[in-house]
Amino acid sequence: MNDNLPGGGAHPGDEDLLADLGRVLAAVDPPPDGLVERVQFALELENLDFEIAQWERADPALAGVRSITDEGTITFTVSDLTVMINLTRVGHCHRIDGWLVPAAAHGVEVRVAEHGSSSTVADEGGRFVLDDVPRGTTQIVISVGGASSRRTVVTPAVVL
Repeated sequence: MNDNLPGGGAHPGDEDLLADLGRVLAAVDPPPDGLVERVQFALELENLDFEIAQWERADPALAGVRSITDEGTITFTVSDLTVMINLTRVGHCHRIDGWLVPAAAHGVEVRVAEHGSSSTVADEGGRFVLDDVPRGTTQIVISVGGASSRRTVVTPAVVL
């Protein structure tokens, strides 16, 4: 079957048409800056079995916003776990004060693209603090449960 005939695949001029369409879309609605890097950052966790927490914002005007410029509070939830973090800008970095509900001593890792990660353990009250967290695309990974019931919860990537 000839792939250049109707019903047989591509039509003459399809490649040129698709190239033109690609140029128009790139000019009218280009992908956001850093999209490729953010996708690669998120895919680094692809071999883990984890749950993804949802980002909650109290202000509906901020729906869809995935970055925080200086300071603020973000809440993430998944099934029976809530992660609330408060960001305080300190120089070129952030201090993250966080709380887990229900409270327990769970492992907390903060991953920042191109900067590695920082880890701590929440206290029995669910509180944790991480100082000097670099600005950039960030995810929080919570290790819930003991050795026999380990569960991993990951927040969506946000730009701090």
